[in-house]
Amino acid sequence: MSPQYRRQQFFLKTSWRGNSLVQILIYTNLVLFTLMVLHGTILGFGMQAIMHPSPRLMVHWGGQYWPMVLDHGEWWRCITYAFTHGGLIHLGFNMVVLYQVGPLLESEIGWTRLLTVYIFATLVATLAGLFWHPVTVVVGASGAIFGLIGFSISYYHRVGGAIGIQRRNFMLQWALLAFVFGFIVGADNAAHLGGALAGIVLGWFMPVTIRDQQKTEKLFRGIAILCALITAVSILFIPLSWVMT
Repeated sequence: MSPQYRRQQFFLKTSWRGNSLVQILIYTNLVLFTLMVLHGTILGFGMQAIMHPSPRLMVHWGGQYWPMVLDHGEWWRCITYAFTHGGLIHLGFNMVVLYQVGPLLESEIGWTRLLTVYIFATLVATLAGLFWHPVTVVVGASGAIFGLIGFSISYYHRVGGAIGIQRRNFMLQWALLAFVFGFIVGADNAAHLGGALAGIVLGWFMPVTIRDQQKTEKLFRGIAILCALITAVSILFIPLSWVMT
């Protein structure tokens, strides 16, 4: 299968097939948000738990709060914050963008590379927050999603050709839209910038040709399995932290 044919197929695939990584990511976000809302409802927060959950509730469900990471060793928050959201609108916008960006990119580079980019961007995004606002509660998948967008911009710029340039410009439009939305709602643009830069760097060095992709398949599979394990353990630490404290 030629690279040109694969790139053409990339634009034709607009539906999910099987249990894709993007599906798993979206379902995980939806489940955790639902559980957080149910918990908030039990506590008597009512609609606030759905539209504007309190910082305390978000931290309880894995939100990033650097003092708890640095002072109490809760390192898992560097991952779980990306699966916690500050309300239905926040969740909805992030999942729509992930749904638009993720499946096509996954069909092109595979789930192993996609997960590598997603988790790396998640970590860089929260590190950016550490330097920007170290005592602010941060939640949301937008840093990781910006990582996918940034990756796509540099990756498809390298691919070149009409299809590559079209995809690069499409991602630039999504980046602009997401930055504007983030500015309007007061989202964490530090995480957006950090995630985008992380993605751009990975996209600039990620193998483009099929031959080079095959040579590095075992490497990225190993990295992806490690990322999946770390993510699963981190999410498990959310309820474990309630028992340990």
